[in-house]
Amino acid sequence: MEPPIPLVPVAAALRAGDSAPAAEAERLCDRIDRTDPVVRAFTPEPGRRRRLAAEAHAVEARHRSRERPPLYGVPVGVKDVIQVDGLATHAGSVLPPGVLAGPQAEVVDRLRAAGALVAGKTVTAEFAIDAPGPTRNPHDPGHTPGGSSSGSAAAVAAGLVPLAIGTQTIGSVIRPAAYCGVVGFRPTYGRIPTDGVLANAPTLDTIGTFTTDVAGAALAAAVLCEGWSAGAEGASPGRAEGAGPPVLGVPVGPYLDRAGPLARAAFAGQLDALRELGLVVREVALLSDFDDLVRTFRTVNGYELARVHAELFPRFSALYRPETAAAIRRGHEIDGVAYAAALQARSSWRRRIADTMAARAVDLWVAPAATGPAPLGLDSTGDAVMSLPWSHAGLPAITLPAGQAPGGLPLGLQLVGAESADERLLGWASRVETALRGTPAQRGHR
Repeated sequence: MEPPIPLVPVAAALRAGDSAPAAEAERLCDRIDRTDPVVRAFTPEPGRRRRLAAEAHAVEARHRSRERPPLYGVPVGVKDVIQVDGLATHAGSVLPPGVLAGPQAEVVDRLRAAGALVAGKTVTAEFAIDAPGPTRNPHDPGHTPGGSSSGSAAAVAAGLVPLAIGTQTIGSVIRPAAYCGVVGFRPTYGRIPTDGVLANAPTLDTIGTFTTDVAGAALAAAVLCEGWSAGAEGASPGRAEGAGPPVLGVPVGPYLDRAGPLARAAFAGQLDALRELGLVVREVALLSDFDDLVRTFRTVNGYELARVHAELFPRFSALYRPETAAAIRRGHEIDGVAYAAALQARSSWRRRIADTMAARAVDLWVAPAATGPAPLGLDSTGDAVMSLPWSHAGLPAITLPAGQAPGGLPLGLQLVGAESADERLLGWASRVETALRGTPAQRGHR
């Protein structure tokens, strides 16, 4: 694999003129030619080199006499459920691409306005559901990279691009980032507009980012998130800014029991390391009704998925993969009454988690990012359950590389913030990242 590419220094070098977008585009294509035949993070694109050269020269001409924007010349991978002018959208399917066409997504407008180059479309599970694409884990090609944003996570982990964009309905940013050993950031629901994104479940779908470190996630968030305030990191409602480290809440009970033995053992060690570094770790009984929460989530997701495909599925059902078709058919069995009840239960869950955070003075929830390391084989993208309660509540979450399992596959630590407190989450995540970097497990990861 290629060496990982941290976003902040690459972007700074391009803005300073130490490197040029056209040269960066050429290097990108060389990296893809060397590495992507194994990793398969990007969808095939004949003429990629020619397109990127033209795009890079256009960026250079547009900003020749003006201040260079934050992502000037930075190549970015974009998940293939996100519309990009000039590139067909397949969504991991074999449906005729014309039926999936649409206006360029707002997130791509923002990337291009910030000077970014679209490196290409990254592989997704079919329609961002369950049926895996061909992408392999850069740490061991026999293992899944996770999903559904498999190509985006692998493209950053394999050193192809410094930034990639994905989407998450349940765990499709956090889990593949953990499996691939990179930073995955999922903002508060709605913080990045989803216009121009092929939906899975519209009241759950959230755009997220993949980078090598928290600093890169913060740079991307400042470009992509609505109303980003770079000075808002580190303070919590009711606490003065700089009034001490965050209180980390551990949601003990049935939810944590879903993690496998390797993830639980690693998590215990991570918590010990954080305590030793002076962070406050507080156990909180939060998810005693976790099975009910899972059922509620599945009801919302399934009902919305079936309605999203209400026009396409009757026309092209024979072209859908079996896993996708089965998920849509299950959604057809959910009626409007059950869906409305599930939405009410979700609202209650959101109030409950906010009330618990306030009552127990919890700033961040902390949990394993996945049930364990990336599973062997490419016929599954793994289990998203460790992200489910936080995605159901629409809360911002980030996973940090946090050591290795036996055999060398990465593990991740998930931090979850309060609604709309994305800036504080990233500020505190940077502190935790620094703390983890000094632990023996994390040194082994690096």
